[in-house]
Amino acid sequence: MGRTPWAPGDCDCGAEELTWKILICDGLEENGQLLLRPSAKVEDRSGLSASELFQIIPDYDALIVRSRTKITADLLENAGRLRVIGRAGVGVDNIDLAVARACGVKVVNAPVATTRAVVELTLGLIFCLARSIPRADRSIKEGQWLKKELSGSEIDSKTLGVIGMGQIGTGVAQLARLTGMNVIGYDPFLPDQEIAQRGAQPVTLDWLYRQADFVTIHAPLNETTRHMINREAISLMKPGARLICTARGGVVDEEALLDGLESGRIAGAALDVFAQEPPGLSALVRHPNLIATPHIGAQTVEAQQRAAADIAAEVLAALEGQPLRWQVT
Repeated sequence: MGRTPWAPGDCDCGAEELTWKILICDGLEENGQLLLRPSAKVEDRSGLSASELFQIIPDYDALIVRSRTKITADLLENAGRLRVIGRAGVGVDNIDLAVARACGVKVVNAPVATTRAVVELTLGLIFCLARSIPRADRSIKEGQWLKKELSGSEIDSKTLGVIGMGQIGTGVAQLARLTGMNVIGYDPFLPDQEIAQRGAQPVTLDWLYRQADFVTIHAPLNETTRHMINREAISLMKPGARLICTARGGVVDEEALLDGLESGRIAGAALDVFAQEPPGLSALVRHPNLIATPHIGAQTVEAQQRAAADIAAEVLAALEGQPLRWQVT
């Protein structure tokens, strides 16, 4: 594919000269950059356009990206010496993994660093939906006093359905149980015994839809999960259910969700992610029963520092040929 094999030993630079060049495309906390600098020449060029990245990518041994930068087949095939792509976070749907594998480019991520942050946001959105907190705040700032209209519901004894019992889903399940919620879970990749050990009663997906008062999604975006929350799924949900997605845009069919909100089948929904980001002022975004946040699941000071440290260490390990903790390809 037009790539030139290269290894650190091929460099004829002096012993004191840094061997590797690492490009940071979407920003990285300073603690992560400090870990990289003793071993590599690090350039932080946040905001690069796709065309600009295409022009300069042949010069770099490693890229560190978040969700903004799209690593396409054309880009990878132009990356002459690229050895590793580090995703400072969990999702890698912005990277063409098949072509990366074919080009011999390793892809690593930081899957545990942001877990707690996403778990806490998910629980916060559950509370916001149950008590209409955003509407209450907005109305009082508009000079209204909607005390009688804002009658909420307690989450104690309500059923939470968790789709995807990975680290984030497990964290949500465990915290939700502490609030008194009954937790049921579905994960096609885990045996029932494992789901139970992680804090949820294992159920089928259809049963989860029918029983849950709140449905929260913690699944990656792929061809299997794209639009898994569609009209059929919504039609199975308990009337008046509430939906939360802090996973990936595209998992929820946004047109189907809008129909569900307008019909009242879905009493409320909270989305931190959208198929197109930013989503603009769509009818869904403007709907009074939707809580919308701008993909802030991982945006805590603590999570970003953990992600920076984890991905810096993983990228250096890949360049040095050391064992990897979180290799995707």
